[in-house]
Amino acid sequence: MSDLSAGDQLPRITIPPPGPESRRLAATLSRYESPNVTFVDDELPIFWREALGANVLDVDGNIYVDLCAGFGVAAAGHRAPRVTEAVKRQLDLLAHGMGDVHPPEIKVRALERLAEIAPGDLSQAVLSSSGSEAVESALKTARLASGRPGVLSFRGAYHGLTYGTLAVTDGEFFRAPFEDQLGIPVARVPFPDPYRPDPELALGDDLLGSTLQAVAEELDADDRIGAIIVEPILGRGGIVVPPDGFLRGLREECDRRDLVLIFDEVYTGLGRTGRWFACQHEDVVPDIICVGKALSGALPFSACIGRPEVMAAWPPSTGEAFHTSTFLGHPLGCAAALAHIDEIEAAGLVERSARLGAAALARLEKLRSRVRHIGDVRGRGLLAAIELVREPGARPDPERAARVVKRALQAGLILLAGDGVIELSPPLTITEEQLDFALSTLEDCLARA
Repeated sequence: MSDLSAGDQLPRITIPPPGPESRRLAATLSRYESPNVTFVDDELPIFWREALGANVLDVDGNIYVDLCAGFGVAAAGHRAPRVTEAVKRQLDLLAHGMGDVHPPEIKVRALERLAEIAPGDLSQAVLSSSGSEAVESALKTARLASGRPGVLSFRGAYHGLTYGTLAVTDGEFFRAPFEDQLGIPVARVPFPDPYRPDPELALGDDLLGSTLQAVAEELDADDRIGAIIVEPILGRGGIVVPPDGFLRGLREECDRRDLVLIFDEVYTGLGRTGRWFACQHEDVVPDIICVGKALSGALPFSACIGRPEVMAAWPPSTGEAFHTSTFLGHPLGCAAALAHIDEIEAAGLVERSARLGAAALARLEKLRSRVRHIGDVRGRGLLAAIELVREPGARPDPERAARVVKRALQAGLILLAGDGVIELSPPLTITEEQLDFALSTLEDCLARA
C-alpha cells in the first residue's frame, strides 16, 4: 500500500536525511556505479522509494516537497493518474513494437497529438528516448536541410552530453575530456544575460542589439554554419530569460541567411513557463523544436518536431532508415505522452503555471530586497532562479548555494543548485499550501545562509 496515498502532504522529517538506509545504499552504490555519476558525501544523497504529486518519500520514511519535478519531468505531478493508468493499459496490450518497420498504432496517435500542440506549422517528428537524442535528430536534420555542417550555439547552453549534443553544449567541464573527438564545427556567442552581461556584449545599454550583432559577425565569418540552436530560456546555465526580441532577431537572421533555427525546449516545454512552449512568449516559431522531459511525465520519451519543408530534407525510407533506433516510438512512451498532454490540458496547468509562477517570483523579489546575498531573481512561470553572490554585485557563490540546498533538504525540500544559482521547477500541480511552505522554508534557509 502506498505511504503517500493521501497526497498533497507537507514535509515530514522523522530521521534527519540522509538516514541509515540511505547511507547504506550510498555505500553500495559507490561500489557498483561509475564514480562520475552520483555525488556522495556525508549529507547526500537521499534515496527515493515513492513519489506522488509534489511529494517524495525516501527509504528512511521522510516525506519531502519536490521543487524540481524530478529534473522537470513530472509537470503534472509524480504518478499522475492519467499517465499511470495509460501506461498500465498499454502494458497489458503491447509493451514493445517495431517502430520503423511495423509500428505500433499508438505511435501514429502520438505523432498526431504532437502536431496539434506544437507551435505554428511544426508537424513532422522524429521520436526518440532522451532530450539529447531529440537534439541530435535536429542537428542531423539541419545538416541535411542547409547543406552545411556548422552550428552557432550560445555560451551557457546545455543541450545534452552525447557526442553530437556535447559539441553544442557549452562548458569546458563537460567538453574538455572529449574535445578531440567532437567533429561538428561550432561557433559560440554569449547568451544575453540582463543581470550579468558578458563583457563582450557590454557595449552601451543595448544588450539585445549587441548580441544580435555578435551573432551576425560570427555568421559572416564562417560560411560553414547552417543552423542556430538556442534554449529560449537558458536552463541549466542559470534560468536566464533573454531580452524581448532575442528570439525574433534570431528568426529574422535565419530567414535572411537561409539557416535552420532550432529551439531546444526539452526543459522549458509543456507548460513549464506559463505557455505550452517558451518561444510562444515572443510568438516566434522555429524550424525545429526539441521536446523531452515533461513530454511523457514519467518515461524516457522525446521528439524533434519540424516544419514539413525542413523535414523533407530526409529522403524517404527505402526499407533501411539511416536514422533510427530500437525503441523509436516506444508504445509505453507514446501512451504516457498522450496521457500527460491530456492531463496538462484538462487540468489547466499551463495557466496555473503562469499564475503561481508570477506570485512566487513577486514574493522572491521582495525577499531579494531583504537578503543581501541574493543578487538576482528571475524566471517565467514555474521556472525560477535565485542567484546567490558573496557580496552585492559580486560573482555567483556556488558554495553558499550548495549550503542552502543541503539546509533545505534537512527541512524537507528537494532543490537543485548550479554555479551559485538555486533552481525552482516544481510540478505544475504543486498545491498553494505546499508552495507557500516551500517558499517560507527557502526564505529562512537563505536568510540563515
